[in-house]
Amino acid sequence: MRLEDIRAVLGPVDETLIAQISRTDATAEELAEAWGWLHADEAMIDEGRPLPQGRVAELLAILEAAEPDPEE
Repeated sequence: MRLEDIRAVLGPVDETLIAQISRTDATAEELAEAWGWLHADEAMIDEGRPLPQGRVAELLAILEAAEPDPEE
């Protein structure tokens, strides 16, 4: 996945996150799906989508770890 693809889905992000995402060999579509699960999981479930698996699940874990702590 190209840097432009990552930024198109996530907006401006740091180089560490870009490197982690790049190492997954995921597609931009998989990244967009993972982002969707992170920010709208109830809507994804309501649509009847299967739970994330494979690279989408890996990307979701990376994105969750990169989310700012709401208590900070």
